[in-house]
Amino acid sequence: MGQEDLKGEVTRGARAIVVCPQFRGRSGPSGPAQDAEARLEEGKGLALAIGIEVVDAFVIPIREARAATLFGEGQVSNIAVACEQSEAELVIVDGALTAIQQRNLEEKLKRKVIDRTGLILEIFGERAATAEGRLQVELAHLDYQAGRLVRSWTHLERQRGGFGFLGGPGETQIEADRRMIRDRMGKLRRELDQVRRTRGLHRDRREKAPWPVVALVGYTNAGKSTLFNRLTGASVMAENLLFATLDPTMRAVRLPGLDKAILSDTVGFISDLPTQLVAAFRATLEEVTGADVILHVRDIANPDTEAQKRQVLAVLGDLGMIEPEETDAPRVPIVEVWNKWDLLPPDRIEDLREIMAHTTDEVIVPVSALTGEGTEVLLEAVGRLLTSDAKTYTFVLPAAQGHRLAWLHAHGEVLAENPAGEGEEGPLIRIEVRLSPREMGRYARL
Repeated sequence: MGQEDLKGEVTRGARAIVVCPQFRGRSGPSGPAQDAEARLEEGKGLALAIGIEVVDAFVIPIREARAATLFGEGQVSNIAVACEQSEAELVIVDGALTAIQQRNLEEKLKRKVIDRTGLILEIFGERAATAEGRLQVELAHLDYQAGRLVRSWTHLERQRGGFGFLGGPGETQIEADRRMIRDRMGKLRRELDQVRRTRGLHRDRREKAPWPVVALVGYTNAGKSTLFNRLTGASVMAENLLFATLDPTMRAVRLPGLDKAILSDTVGFISDLPTQLVAAFRATLEEVTGADVILHVRDIANPDTEAQKRQVLAVLGDLGMIEPEETDAPRVPIVEVWNKWDLLPPDRIEDLREIMAHTTDEVIVPVSALTGEGTEVLLEAVGRLLTSDAKTYTFVLPAAQGHRLAWLHAHGEVLAENPAGEGEEGPLIRIEVRLSPREMGRYARL
């Protein structure tokens, strides 16, 4: 297999080996790093999410990264042997590779090599559904490729047939490609600006509407989309895959004490998100910054759930959703939704119930999005948070003003309703109802 044969895209069904480099003593920006085995499982999950067949996977401890290949010579030889034994045609390194490291590994292993960034870009490229999502992913792809022209220029001669370059592509072709990439990236940024302006107008329009926004956030594959479908009756893609949902989806949901709220499903978080995707990731999560309540969905059955929680809180902090003080007090209420409760053994359930009983600074609701267990309790908890600043009002209205009575029933929590004698317009009704300041303002304008 020649080097020129290694330049294709990642194909579905490819046989791959997943290699997870483990740097000794290294910790992440938000606390202790994920366990090596947990990272390896996540790497395998990323590969499966793009339809790659994982035939082998293992962790390789690294004391000091090699500039040329990341791994030591003996470790590279072990990877090569594993590839031969399992007939793998692709090697996935669940970490960051420089362009030189990627090229050198491909030359030594005689197989295509991609790193974590390249793999996630492939997933995002396949899953992005909206115009903005596709633009963001293409921009991230180009940014990633721009730094790797050093390893990809050999295929250009075959593509162009050498036209206009007697001596082959060389540096001139690399510069031409870089210019093309820069021009395309400039065009994409202009298109994205237009899309964002349009989205901003839509967000402004939603903010003028009376309905509160509840955002689902959480680590990828925590069950957000399954919970979203359970609460709204929608049919958003919900599979046991990393990044099953990329583009934000919004649906109406009824809550106790409220006419309705808007529930927003967002892209799942992940550790070590590629730098090329950070901007796109944050843009997608801008919807969260306007939420009235955040539901942090956790896969409580995952052994690495605490590390995943730290990753999610770190991103929320970057978005300004959590105060930077030591208290880490959220700017908006955050409900911890402990999902996949049905997968826990009885002794683990008892341990978690003990933790919940002694937790006073957080709202925690155990649920199973799959079976529906706990979802009614969750809706009640969200309803209480959204109406916590509500006040009780008493109105005496003519029974003939049915539209006002109906509005109060639809938008508030009716505590009492009784006849109140006769008035100029006929029978009167005394109604006692709890309304939030927003709803009271709306009622005053009726």
